[in-house]
Amino acid sequence: MAAELAPLIERLEKVTSRLEAVSVSVSPAPNTSLTEVEEVGASVLAFDELINGPLAKFLSISNDLGDVIKQQCNLVQVGFQAERDFLLKASRSKQPSQDVLSKLVEPVSQQMTAIGDIREANRRSQFFNHLSTISESVSALGWLVVSPAPGPYVKEMLDAGQFYGNRVLKEFKDKDTKHVEWINSWKTTLMDLQAYIKQYHTTGVTWNPKGGDANAAAKRPAPPVPGVAPPPVVGGAPPPPPPPAVLPPAPAVQTKDSEGNDRSALLGELNKGTDITLGLKKISDNVKTHKNPNLRLGAAPYKAPSGSPKSVKAQAPKPEAPKKPPVCELQGKKWIVEHQEGNRNIVLENTNIKQTVYVFKCVNSVINVKGKVNSITLDNCKKTALVFENVVSSAEFINCQSVQAQVTGKVPTVSIDKTDGFMIYMNKDSLDASFITAKSSEMNVLVPKDNGDFAEYAVPEQFRTSWNGSGLVTVCSETG
Repeated sequence: MAAELAPLIERLEKVTSRLEAVSVSVSPAPNTSLTEVEEVGASVLAFDELINGPLAKFLSISNDLGDVIKQQCNLVQVGFQAERDFLLKASRSKQPSQDVLSKLVEPVSQQMTAIGDIREANRRSQFFNHLSTISESVSALGWLVVSPAPGPYVKEMLDAGQFYGNRVLKEFKDKDTKHVEWINSWKTTLMDLQAYIKQYHTTGVTWNPKGGDANAAAKRPAPPVPGVAPPPVVGGAPPPPPPPAVLPPAPAVQTKDSEGNDRSALLGELNKGTDITLGLKKISDNVKTHKNPNLRLGAAPYKAPSGSPKSVKAQAPKPEAPKKPPVCELQGKKWIVEHQEGNRNIVLENTNIKQTVYVFKCVNSVINVKGKVNSITLDNCKKTALVFENVVSSAEFINCQSVQAQVTGKVPTVSIDKTDGFMIYMNKDSLDASFITAKSSEMNVLVPKDNGDFAEYAVPEQFRTSWNGSGLVTVCSETG
């Protein structure tokens, strides 16, 4: 008999273990009432699926790509958690004023700023393109204050980071597919965010018209996201709130009965006819302006006090940020040229095709790159000229103003992004180069002629898009 009961007892123990595991996974957090758990609406639960699905996969891959990427992506996780808390408060509250809304969205804004700071602090990192991909597109979390089209705004931010994402794909597609998977998982996360917004917040954040005050909802603890550990709490418990201030007595409220009595009294006075003036006081002649001209002079004009006026202390101008020392050195396989001002004799020699050149924040300078390198990037430069021979992949100009370039050898691709004022002198070997432009203006390409002169051609900046019945067709707009 015992042998027959043994398998049954074993099965009952397994079922009991599974029920205990399910009970733990769905139980509310400590100090969280059942009412708070029940208040989580469908829109918040759908956002939890986004966090536990594509975002969790993206964070898992990030942990394997280096400490600086992991550090930045941890802030992305905190930003999504802050956005989840905002959406929970919105599901509990009526739409607040603009001042209250700014305070509610401030935790999300702080994380977006911190993500950008990590990128700026690691410009020399080999993962700079990774950091730029996130910092340029994480502004999509700002859809909370966008109306009436928050979904397209997320798509626009995704496209803004795609420029750097394509560089990651190009660099690692044949080296390490983990980086390719990382880029694709981030893109999936933002695309799923756009789909979520389209379903639950099509024209803006949906508030609860029957909810309470947003300030009161902000003080209530938000239930944790199922399956995700909440961020650590820094410090101890918050101090107790101050005692309530003594409010002034409320003004007397005029009732309908008092309003009716006042109206009856007014009608009674008007019905007196000419007798209504019997209660007026008689004015004596000494206060009548037409009999006393001195009363019409009015007040005397203002006279400035004698003596020299006191000098007003001018506000001291803000001190300028200290200039960083110029840099021109080879770091591993990357040439770094930074913070050069007025230096027109910068020459990079002894280069090879495995090296890259990165030029950052140079002003009124000239950089001459000898030999053949893998790529060249000018970032945040003003009135700077670049002369180079051969480039294997591309020459890129980002966030520049009034820059010039001259190629004496061959370059397959020239990329121009967020640049105003660009001119490049081509040679006969590089006429098959491709130009990729985005958010730039005043771009000109000079092509050599047989007599040694150059013919100047402007890169189009204006386009016309129309619907052809099955899709959008974009062509260059005719100018001049």
